[in-house]
Amino acid sequence: MTHGRRADRSESLGEALLGAVLDRAHELPPHLIGPLVADVVERLGGRRPQVLLQDYGQLLLVPLPGEGLTGGKPQVIDDSEAGRCFLDAVPVELPQENGVRVHLPLLDGGDQVGVMAVTLDSVDDDDRRLLHRISGLVADLLVTKHGYSDLFFGVRRGESMSVAAEIQWSLLPPLAMIMPRVAVAGVLEPAYDVAGDSFDYALNGDVLHVVMIDAMGHGLDAATMATVAIGAYRHARRLGIGLSEIYDSMDRAVAEQFGPEHFVTAQMMQLDTTTGRVQWVNAGHPSPILVRDHRVTQRLVAPTTLPVGLGGSVPRISELGLVRGDRVLCFTDGLVEEHKSGGEEFGEGQLIDCVNRLERTGRGIRAVTRSLSHTLKRARGGQTSDDATLLMVEWRG
Repeated sequence: MTHGRRADRSESLGEALLGAVLDRAHELPPHLIGPLVADVVERLGGRRPQVLLQDYGQLLLVPLPGEGLTGGKPQVIDDSEAGRCFLDAVPVELPQENGVRVHLPLLDGGDQVGVMAVTLDSVDDDDRRLLHRISGLVADLLVTKHGYSDLFFGVRRGESMSVAAEIQWSLLPPLAMIMPRVAVAGVLEPAYDVAGDSFDYALNGDVLHVVMIDAMGHGLDAATMATVAIGAYRHARRLGIGLSEIYDSMDRAVAEQFGPEHFVTAQMMQLDTTTGRVQWVNAGHPSPILVRDHRVTQRLVAPTTLPVGLGGSVPRISELGLVRGDRVLCFTDGLVEEHKSGGEEFGEGQLIDCVNRLERTGRGIRAVTRSLSHTLKRARGGQTSDDATLLMVEWRG
């Protein structure tokens, strides 16, 4: 560097556009995100900006309302260019008579917030770079402002939601997390009436902590029990204690609050993301399934203890070494115990067949998990009389 020469600090177009978002983000009311996006897109030379959010049923991408934003009907995720962008988390460019329609994934920690779309006369690498960075900021804004308003909840809700489901959705972490060493994706079904099923996860340093639960019963009683179980799990996890002690903490919390005739089945896991070593405790829950080389290789059958709340013995900790690309699928019994009208139980055999078919597509964990949930619901004849929740963990190596 030449002494005495001041570096160029003048504002480029790209910095100005990103600055337009950053400078206003701190005090921006949630309902003004749309106008801000529209203003930035116009300054870039774009038109017809859209922000599309995934509905709770994970079927549609719904336009966010706002001055300057393009409205329109919700787009079907499985049958649209915006949906392809959403599922594969990659930009999709669609040539049109008056330019190019660009769809960009709105990603936050690997979770898909939705899709941003804009039309430009033409697209070059500079446009792509700026749009990628702008969409990243917009995704962060949507996540940050979500807790301050009911706006985004209203957009994403496709039908009325039960009080129990309201409680469960407020309890959940993001439905997906994609990191360099590990990925997680989950689905709750029925989205608008789920009660006793839930899951939680946290990536603390190199260790991924995961739990899936199924509280007995239905409605508010089940949702309340699930809330206590997840709260006790988080409290114990944050104390840094082991899986056996976490089980004991959850067991005591549920027993003290609800009495001896109430229980929660649970599956607790810890994955060392540097080595692929996974440990788990099964408390009366269906055994997880191991997917290796894009097909189910085994059920992770292991010693179990009593469900949380029934005072089981000290649980045995099971262990397994994963190889790069392995996926572990956890699920609740509602996924396999459903009956078609007058038919046989759906069963784990059909679940495994569905997993194998979807794994052959080679898609990412978030797309596979979503497709699996919808495929299983169709195979059950569209019925979901009990909660049917699944959670998939991938060790990426």
